[in-house]
Amino acid sequence: MTNRRNFIKTTGAALAGLSLAPTIGWSTTATDFKSMRPIPSKRHFVSKAVDAKIEEMKKIMGDKELAWMFENCFPNTIDTTVTHKMKNGRPDTFVITGDIHAMWLRDSTAQVWPYLPLINEDKELKQMVHGLINRQTECVLIDPYANAFNDGPKGSHWESDITKMKPELHERKWEIDSLCYTIRLAYHYWKKTNDNTPFNKQWMEAMQLIVKTFKEQQRKENAGPYSFMRRTERQTDTVPGFGWGNPIKPVGLIASVFRPSDDATTFLFLVPSNYFAVVSLRQLAEMSKAIFGNKTFAKECTQLANEVETALEKYAVHEHPKFGKILAFEVDGFGNRLFIDDSNIPSLLSLPYLGAMDVNDPLYQRTRAFVLSEENPYFFKGKAAEGIGGPHVGMDYIWPMSITMRVMTSTNKKEIKEGLQMLKRTHGGTGFMHEGVHKDNPEKFTRSWFAWANTLFGEMVLKVQKEHPEILKKEL
Repeated sequence: MTNRRNFIKTTGAALAGLSLAPTIGWSTTATDFKSMRPIPSKRHFVSKAVDAKIEEMKKIMGDKELAWMFENCFPNTIDTTVTHKMKNGRPDTFVITGDIHAMWLRDSTAQVWPYLPLINEDKELKQMVHGLINRQTECVLIDPYANAFNDGPKGSHWESDITKMKPELHERKWEIDSLCYTIRLAYHYWKKTNDNTPFNKQWMEAMQLIVKTFKEQQRKENAGPYSFMRRTERQTDTVPGFGWGNPIKPVGLIASVFRPSDDATTFLFLVPSNYFAVVSLRQLAEMSKAIFGNKTFAKECTQLANEVETALEKYAVHEHPKFGKILAFEVDGFGNRLFIDDSNIPSLLSLPYLGAMDVNDPLYQRTRAFVLSEENPYFFKGKAAEGIGGPHVGMDYIWPMSITMRVMTSTNKKEIKEGLQMLKRTHGGTGFMHEGVHKDNPEKFTRSWFAWANTLFGEMVLKVQKEHPEILKKEL
């Protein structure tokens, strides 16, 4: 069965049944820039607005290879991963992550996220996102502790996990960010469209369940109802403490047993995810008041957000011997902390992207300097690129997602340009982004079909075009 941790793939592998572009060194020749999208009849979902944006950008971009990568990557989610239909008279959308036929709450939100600016121009695209909100509501009500779901009660090869599995679940790893991403999609859809249609009684029940789950995982009275163990040779794929995690001191932060990488946390208070929760809870409070007139629930959300924020200020900031006061990646409330950053989002690097911290905040800038240095154990520098990886795929593998996020959180044109150049060098001749790429050899990569990384790349290109159009006008 397919595991999220795929073995290393090379450019000899095919992407979703398509042949890959021939390679010369680390890239393609100018004559090779033929679209790698499926033919129109094979695309899962078609958006006129997305296709129009691709054509617009191809005319603007002076670097033909980068424009080709944008053409391949930006529509990859709708081209290959979306199943959209009507279910009980309402839109329903199931979004697989790519080469694994399951829907992650996190990935599915992030995969469609770059299309939100276009949904008022395309009714079908709007309905597709509406359908994903409906499906995520259904998923949360099935189990708020699960990270990944099947398209129905089909069972999973993770049924042997020592946790409360259900046939609707693909995997049941408790990650704070899964529920935050669910709120993020709903909130920004609402703000963009002023459409309240997805937000019915079931949606509110799901949101109340999210807040209940966050409070359970503050673990003030007990460890809560969730535990997890797996029979595996990988330490980060199971949980210490007989499935409950390492000890924590209840200080107001929310415990996350797993990271957004699906790796187990070392210390349960995952700092980036707690920052994300603060943002999400305040968004949920705003929606509760405006849509439902429910001031009581809004107050509950705001109070929890304030409590977590206060605890972050007290427990998340620690003195680093080289960079001074910075954010730790994980803490336990006892004073223990972990100084790393991981490549998945939320990460410390991504906090401004998530609306959790101002990019010019001195605390963020010091933290950013740390995570983009070799003082971060998972920052790798090689012949092809430099960037953040993580234990999920092992040493010396940079996640292109981290390079993309570095560009998206930078105000330095030189850094932005260098990031784009690294992404050009590391697609391994495929024209697509991957999960991890070897720092010295981009033809060694993991996951040839990873839609989140692809559409995030597209989002980044559009951001650069909006803020620094002069960078994209010339060949890099």
